[in-house]
Amino acid sequence: MTGDTYLTLSSNGEAVYTEKRSKFYAFAEHVDDEESAKARVAALRKQFYDARHVCFAYVLDFDGQRTRSNDDGEPSGTAGRPILGALRSAGLTFTLAVVVRYFGGVKLGTGGLVVAYREAAAAAIAEATVEERLIMEQFRVEVPYTDADVAMRFIRDGGGEITARDFSAEGTTLTIEIRASLLAPLRERLGKILSLRFLDEEGQD
Repeated sequence: MTGDTYLTLSSNGEAVYTEKRSKFYAFAEHVDDEESAKARVAALRKQFYDARHVCFAYVLDFDGQRTRSNDDGEPSGTAGRPILGALRSAGLTFTLAVVVRYFGGVKLGTGGLVVAYREAAAAAIAEATVEERLIMEQFRVEVPYTDADVAMRFIRDGGGEITARDFSAEGTTLTIEIRASLLAPLRERLGKILSLRFLDEEGQD
């Protein structure tokens, strides 16, 4: 992520990685939140009910700082952390990677497991479509009808989009969406309209 953009997946990826007869089925998918990530892991556990290990990692939030990884019975640090490393290397957030392992009868050792889980996750990510998205902010203002045209011109010129407009006896309420990097300059300019009120600053819903 740089500035007000971030990388995530617009289409899912799947891959199969084989190492010493162990098969690793890997999935990389976009997730909106922790609940959807957990639900997807649970669904894969049900689908691969006979697998020995269903390991995963996910990265959330625009800054990618909220993470979780799980080794699901593999030696500590040999599965979830390498999967997370693959997500980090790709610069992804709001992304889940799951690797399902079917044991092939030959132990891989800790080093072999780390490589296998990392490579399997990376292969699934490579099969997915990575998309750069904008971080958008939303806020609301109330402005009398006499100054509404000026406010709307400021919003358009500042790169904002009016996504909703409500009317009352006092004036009009505008809901504005704008990319994060343009938010502060627009709010500063709108603040010069003395009759305008920022509703979010007053704790209104």
